[in-house]
Amino acid sequence: MYEKILVAVDESEAAERVLAAALEIARLSSGEVWLLHVWEGDPSVYKSAGARSCDEARSWLETAAEKLAASDIVTHAVLIANLYGYAAREITNIAVALEVGVIIMGSRGRNGVSELLAGSTARKVIHLADRPVLVVR
Repeated sequence: MYEKILVAVDESEAAERVLAAALEIARLSSGEVWLLHVWEGDPSVYKSAGARSCDEARSWLETAAEKLAASDIVTHAVLIANLYGYAAREITNIAVALEVGVIIMGSRGRNGVSELLAGSTARKVIHLADRPVLVVR
């Protein structure tokens, strides 16, 4: 089914459900998982408080990758530090570069005004992607 699976995760409540879905799809397809976290930060804080936050994100990502690897899933962890608002483009670019068959990601479940103002990374990925996107709520 899918030889390569890109799993875009953040530290939201949906992350555990996203990882569970990725695990099941990887098992069913005997695929390898590329676990991606796009850490969005302000360039002015990269060298101070932001650097610590990026390190925490890396630690969280590595722990998530270990959970998948413990289930005998070939797993690669990728962390990208990025400017605010460009996560969707990074996710779709990585999907193309790795030639993955599907992108799995979560949705924070925003709606109404917050969705309109802030936008949704999941919605942007669906719009930009040239391959299937599975959104887990």
